[in-house]
Amino acid sequence: MSNYVLKGHICHTPDLNGPEIRENAYVVCENGICRGVFDEIPERFRGIEVTDCTNQLIIPGMMDLHTHASQFAFRGTGMDCELLDWLNRYAFPEESRFSDPAYAEKAYGLFAQTMRQGATTRVVLFGTVHTDASLLLMDCMEKSGLVSYVGKVNMDRNAPPELQEESAFRSAEETRRFIRESAARGYRKTKPIITPRFVISCTDELLKELGKIRKEHGLPVQSHLSENQEEIKTTAALTPEADFYGDAYDRAGLFGRDGKTVMAHCVYSGAEETERIRENGVWIAHCPASNMNIASGIAPIRRYLEQGLRVGLGTDMAGGNSESMFQAVVDAIQVSKMYWRYIDRDAAPLKFHEAFYMATKGGGAFFGKTGSFEEGYAFDALVLDDTCLPCAREMPVAERLEKAFYTRMDQQGIRMKFVDGERIL
Repeated sequence: MSNYVLKGHICHTPDLNGPEIRENAYVVCENGICRGVFDEIPERFRGIEVTDCTNQLIIPGMMDLHTHASQFAFRGTGMDCELLDWLNRYAFPEESRFSDPAYAEKAYGLFAQTMRQGATTRVVLFGTVHTDASLLLMDCMEKSGLVSYVGKVNMDRNAPPELQEESAFRSAEETRRFIRESAARGYRKTKPIITPRFVISCTDELLKELGKIRKEHGLPVQSHLSENQEEIKTTAALTPEADFYGDAYDRAGLFGRDGKTVMAHCVYSGAEETERIRENGVWIAHCPASNMNIASGIAPIRRYLEQGLRVGLGTDMAGGNSESMFQAVVDAIQVSKMYWRYIDRDAAPLKFHEAFYMATKGGGAFFGKTGSFEEGYAFDALVLDDTCLPCAREMPVAERLEKAFYTRMDQQGIRMKFVDGERIL
């Protein structure tokens, strides 16, 4: 793996207190690892090739903690109903198409290529219940150069016949096959993740089996949590022994504690649930676009940050209408303003640097040490050229950075993209 130095305006957020910006400074990559940001190249790195990106913005790659690769085809459509109806009318019919390997290969190929071209460098993905199609998704993501977790979805109740697996035993066995075959393919950047769709579609027996598999293989877990009020009521009726929604996962060994778990949404997580999230070290994937589009609500992200919870961002296609993490940053800020204005005047709206942190280091922590240019972090980086935006005056770098997100410079401004130190664009 090559060693190199990038010169430009280095912008990252080591913590939530504010951005760290070093103008026309140097960031060093050595064997895929960041060795820090410097005003002058240290002696020990002299002789390493320098790529001059003077006056361009150099930022960490974006970390998408939750999206559905199988729903990419119908993004931006079907936004006329709430979650449970939306699943039956739009998401499930699309996902049933993935029983056809030819369709799966085409659809996932298009998804992976789009992700490669964008700002995301690491992503946590839902596939479908189809094992072979989910392996095809892993193939496509490995070729893309991104780092990803890919989940074969589990559903053994309350699903359309063509998507409902015949039993908890069969679903668990297919999950084991998925794990076994993915290991045999020798991926470098693509890993499996345990993926119960949500409690409504998984029997207690299946959740417990998945808990056993998670423990056997030491794998992370992803699912949905407290997204929609009707979903929460249905979950409570199906799991009367659980103290709250997240407790149903926890009883099965799928809610953090001795392994990594990311739960999407948490719009309506109460005090007990959020405390369990904090105790167990569960990550929250905040998905503002999806929460708006299918009318779920607004997650209290300011409260979660103040409680010290682990929070990242997710695009959640196709509840979300775009794969863009730049858009997710903007959406998170905007919905926080609505939360402050109409729900809780004590919950201050997110600042840009806070949403930027969630999209980089906050979500990056799920993958390990990444999402920042601190020494020892995996080198994921984007070089943005915002000079194509007409402007009558010179702007401070901090303002240029914010403007790049609000004007979606990920669509036309990405000049270079690095994942684990490897240049993929």
